[in-house]
Amino acid sequence: MTSSALVPSSAELCPDRTAEVSRTTAETRVTVRVNLDGTGAASLHTGIGFFDHMLDQIARHGLIDLQIDCDGDLHIDGHHTVEDVGITLGQAFARAVGDKKGIRRYGHAYVPLDEALSRVVVDFSGRPGLHLHIPFTAGSIGGFDTQLTYEFFQGFVNHAGVTLHIDNLKGINAHHQCETVFKAFARALRAALERDPRAAGVIPSTKGSL
Repeated sequence: MTSSALVPSSAELCPDRTAEVSRTTAETRVTVRVNLDGTGAASLHTGIGFFDHMLDQIARHGLIDLQIDCDGDLHIDGHHTVEDVGITLGQAFARAVGDKKGIRRYGHAYVPLDEALSRVVVDFSGRPGLHLHIPFTAGSIGGFDTQLTYEFFQGFVNHAGVTLHIDNLKGINAHHQCETVFKAFARALRAALERDPRAAGVIPSTKGSL
């Protein structure tokens, strides 16, 4: 008879994947709460409406519960706000995902929106790396500087410890271009973070650590 002490508890098999991280600088005050096994609920307050709309895509299409509050120096511009939200979100993901045992590790997604099409590929490798190509057709979308898309993802990958490839393959409308990127990012995250029942408790690497 197998000893009950040797049988993993449900908590050990499915540990809580949540985190809360706060970051305060002279430029911003950011608090991020994530639940990687959520339902897509979101409460987002960055002061930049279009950016909130993009963050909502991460929650909704990644099935990640996400709460973000940021008080930034928007009287200057949105740079510090967007970058620091990316940094803090990356830190929260790194904390929530833990030792990465049992996750699929890799995820990819193609997402269309009318004429636009984007592809995102992610690897929870432990090695930060961003390769991004989005030929935006406009410099701003609803007050959001499209250049800050890079700053958000750069902050995220550096602190989440992921390799991320983002390519907008087609697109004429900048809103569509950006939205397909964030939706594809969300779907790729969902795939990579999904627990693999065939590899429960196993780190998905021949090195034995990520």
